[in-house]
Amino acid sequence: MPGLSHSKDQDACASDIPGPERSTKSTILEAGASLTQDFTPTKNICAHLNAFHVYASDPSRPPVETNHYCGHLNEDVRQCLLYDSSGPGARLIGVEYMIKPHLYEELSQEERRLWHSHVFEVKSGMLVMPQPSTLVPMAAWEKAETAEMEEVIKLYGKVYHLWQVDRGDKLPLGKPELMTSITADGQVEGLEKLMDERDKRFPGQAVDWRRKKEIRKDLDEMAVHEDADWTWKKQ
Repeated sequence: MPGLSHSKDQDACASDIPGPERSTKSTILEAGASLTQDFTPTKNICAHLNAFHVYASDPSRPPVETNHYCGHLNEDVRQCLLYDSSGPGARLIGVEYMIKPHLYEELSQEERRLWHSHVFEVKSGMLVMPQPSTLVPMAAWEKAETAEMEEVIKLYGKVYHLWQVDRGDKLPLGKPELMTSITADGQVEGLEKLMDERDKRFPGQAVDWRRKKEIRKDLDEMAVHEDADWTWKKQ
């Protein structure tokens, strides 16, 4: 799915990385590669999702807004590349895998505790699929987005962030950090303000968490396994 409009702050993120701007030589090589090489794995990406992740090791840290670019391996397994913005200077900050409940239930208890549910993400309007263009009718886009949410609400996710951009790291430092989802009101202070600020960064009226919350209130949801969302249960 194409990238969307983005703030100047998102464009500026690339300038924080040590090293000079790309040279003319690098730009020419990239252009040539795009014409002569086959990037099949990345062509599998079919959805752009935006939500907030929380550090499993310390959920008191501010949540990290994350753009997910996801594809299907098959009907039961998805994989997503995670970026800190939807702009051309976006940094690859992590990966997420999503699986259906029957696969989750086959995992060991230790493994199950690494995974999170998406029920609150979907029902609260926090998880959105930004409109690719304001030229796409909003009614048609919301229908497609809601159909996607009907699928995601019944998946478990496991996500690791590799680059802690929220603390100002200019390179991906340290070990990967297990992240989790927000699963209930009140877990994160100021979440509504964060979502309002996020919504304003996307074009048109298609990203509006309050509207999404109303539209999705009657979506069927799964019964979340007792081992999922372990971060919040061990507090």
